[in-house]
Amino acid sequence: MARKKQQPRRENATKMQGFIAGAGEIVEQDINDTIRQNFMPYAMSVILSRAIPEIDGFKPSHRKLLYTMYKMNLLGSARTKSANIVGQTMKLNPHGDAAIYDTMVRLSRGYEALLHPYVDSKGNFGKFYSRDMAWAASRYTEARLDDICRELFRDIDKDTVDFVDNYDSTMKEPTLLPAAFPSVLVNANTGIAVGMASSICPFNLAEVCNTAIELMKNPKHDLFSTMQAPDFPGGGQIIFDRKTMEQIYSTGRGSIRVRARYTYDKAENCIDITQIPPTTTIEAIVEKVIDLVKQGKLKELTDIRDETGLDGLKITIDLKRGADPEKLMQRLFKMTTLEDSFACNFNVLIAGVPRVLGVRELFEEWTAFRIECVRRRTYFDLSKKKEKLHLLQGLQAILLDIDKAIRIVRETEEESEVVPNLMIGFGIDEVQAEYVAEIRLRHLNREFILKRTAEIESLEAEIRDLEAVLASKSRIKTIITRELSEIARKYGQPRRSLILYADEIREEEPVEEIPDYPVNLFFTQEGYFKKITPLSLRMGGEQKLKEGDAIVHQLESTNAAELLFFSDRAQVYKTRAADFADTKASVMGEYIPARLQMDEGETAAAMAVTTDYSGFMLFVFENGKVAKVELSAYSTKTNRRKLLNAYSDKSPLVAALQLPEDCDVLLTASSGRMLLFNTGLIAPKTTKNTQGVAAMTLKKGQRVLSAVLYREGDLQNPARYKKKIPALGALPNGEEKLDAQISL
Repeated sequence: MARKKQQPRRENATKMQGFIAGAGEIVEQDINDTIRQNFMPYAMSVILSRAIPEIDGFKPSHRKLLYTMYKMNLLGSARTKSANIVGQTMKLNPHGDAAIYDTMVRLSRGYEALLHPYVDSKGNFGKFYSRDMAWAASRYTEARLDDICRELFRDIDKDTVDFVDNYDSTMKEPTLLPAAFPSVLVNANTGIAVGMASSICPFNLAEVCNTAIELMKNPKHDLFSTMQAPDFPGGGQIIFDRKTMEQIYSTGRGSIRVRARYTYDKAENCIDITQIPPTTTIEAIVEKVIDLVKQGKLKELTDIRDETGLDGLKITIDLKRGADPEKLMQRLFKMTTLEDSFACNFNVLIAGVPRVLGVRELFEEWTAFRIECVRRRTYFDLSKKKEKLHLLQGLQAILLDIDKAIRIVRETEEESEVVPNLMIGFGIDEVQAEYVAEIRLRHLNREFILKRTAEIESLEAEIRDLEAVLASKSRIKTIITRELSEIARKYGQPRRSLILYADEIREEEPVEEIPDYPVNLFFTQEGYFKKITPLSLRMGGEQKLKEGDAIVHQLESTNAAELLFFSDRAQVYKTRAADFADTKASVMGEYIPARLQMDEGETAAAMAVTTDYSGFMLFVFENGKVAKVELSAYSTKTNRRKLLNAYSDKSPLVAALQLPEDCDVLLTASSGRMLLFNTGLIAPKTTKNTQGVAAMTLKKGQRVLSAVLYREGDLQNPARYKKKIPALGALPNGEEKLDAQISL
C-alpha cells in the first residue's frame, strides 16, 4: 500500500501581543531613590500647584477661576451662567467641572465663607455653616466678579506680574495676581498638602490695611494697636488671650478659641443661637445636643431645632420652666462645639518655597511683593510715555513746514520711499517718520498738530515724576499707602467677631445636678447590673436572673454614687448610678460589658460603689499575694471613663473587695487550708497596679480559690486560722461548718 506523502508540519502562527517594557520584572531599588523618583514629584506638585496659597492669597485653582472671569469681562457687567464660567475655566484648569464649581461656590457671596467674597453670586450656593445644605447645579446659578476684584486685577495688563503658558500652551495665565491689599490675611484659606498643611484665619480688611500702612512707616509698629484679633465671617466671640495671640503673630502657629453668640427670649423661654464658630456646622451642634439629652446629661431643655432661613443662621433651644439660660450655655460651651478652636498654620509659598510665617513677616513679604508690582507698573507707564513723547517730538518737527511734508509725500514716486524721504527731509528717525506718514490727510493741519504737540511739556513732567518714583522706594510706599487708604475707605466693614478677654470670663466648671435619692444596687456574676428604688424593690417579686447567674454584690446606696467596674483585663470603667435608669426586680438588668463598651471578650469581674473615694480596694491573687490600693487612686479630675492598669495582672485575680476600713478576710486555698488575717497588716498603696505582698504561702501547684469578708460566727475556732502573714494557714477540722466558711 502506497504511503501518503507526508506534508511538512506547519507551526501555528503566534498571535501578536502587547509588550510593556519591564513588566513583571523585580528590580531592587534603594528606598531613598524610590521616594526621590516617585513620591517627591507628587508631593511637590500638591504643595506647589494645589494646596498651599501664595503671597497674593490664592491657590492656583482660585487664581485660574478668577482670571478666567476677568477675561470674560465679568467685572462690572451682567452675570452669566455658572456653567459657562466653569467651561471657560477648564481652558486653564483641566481637572473637571465639579472641582471648578466647588471652588466658585467657596468664593461666592451666597456661601458666606469669606469676609469679602470675590464672586457675586445669584441662586442657591449653600451655606458654609451647614453640612447638609447642598448648592444648586451650575446650570441653575449665575455669577460675576465682585467689585473688590478691581483691586485684585489692578493694572494686571501693565506687566505687574509674570505670565506663563497654560497646560497646553494655547493661553497665558498670571503666576500671581497683583493684589492691591494683603488679601492673604483678609480671607480665610486652608489646604492640606503632602506632609504639610496651611490654615490662615481671616482679619478685618480695614484693620489689615491700616496695619500695613503703619508697618511701612514703622517696622516696629505694635500690631495689637491696629489689628487686635482675627475677624471671622460667621461672627462669633473670640476669647482673646494676649499670650496666645502673640504666639500666633510671631510664629504663625497657635489656636484661637471661638464661641457662639446667642440671645435669650424670655417671653418664649428659649435660647436663639445666631452665630457659631467657623469650624463647626448646625447639624453637628444639633446632633451633639440630642445625644447629650439621650445620655441624660442635659435635662434643662425640652427641644432643639434648626430655624435657619432667609434671615440667616438660627438654632433655637426650648428650656424647661425655671432653667437658667446662662448656666445652660456655659455647659453647652464645655460639652459641644458651640465653643471650638481654630488652629492657625500660616504656611505660604514664598518664591516657590513653603514657609510658615508670623503676621509681621507676612506683611513684610506682601509689602515687598506689592513694591515690585508698583515698580513694574511704573516702569511700564514710563516706557509708554517715552514712546509717546518720541512720536510727538517727530510730529513737532514738521510743524514749521507742513507744506514741505505734504510735498515730500506727493512727489515721492514709490510708497516705500515715503518714510526715508521724511527722515531725510526733517531729520527724524524711522519710528517718527512712520508715525507722521500714517497721519490722515484731514489731520495735516496746524490746529491738530499744535493740540498734539502741546502734550509734550506735560509728558516730560510726567516722565520726570515716574523716573523719580522708580528711584525712590519711599515714593513707591507712599503710592501703596494711598491705595490702601482708599481700599479701606471703600470696602472696609465693621468687625463681625466680638472680642472677649479671657481674664474677664468666669469659666465655672459646669456642675450637673444629679437627683439624689436612695437606691439598691445589684451586680451579678455574669456582669449584669440593676438599680432599683426601695419602693419598687418592696413591691416587686423575685429577682429575674439569667440561667446559672447569681447576685454577687448587693448594697444600699444613692443615685449620686459613682460606680467602678473592674474587668478581667486589669482595667476599670467609671460611671455613675445616675447614668442607669431605675428598673424593677422583674427585669434582667443591663449587661455592663456592652453598656460600657468594653473590649471584645472583656467581662466585668467586680464592682465598687463610692461617693467620696474613701476606703480602699483589696485585690487577692491566685499566687497568694494581696494588694491594698487606696480608692482615691481611681479618682480623676477629668471625666475619664476608662483607666488602664487598674490592678496587677501578674497573677489571675481571685477577688476584688471594697473595704471602708480594715477588717478580717478569710482566704481558702486549693489545698483546703484557710487563712484568716486582718487587712491592717498590709500597707496601703497609691500605685494601682502594685503586685502586693505575700499573704498565703502556697506549695507548688496550689492556688488561692476564694477570698471573703469574715463575719463573726463563720468559724467555730477563728483563732486556729488567724495568723501573721505570710502563713500557710490551717486545715479545717471535722467540726467546722464548711458552708459557712465560704459564704458571702
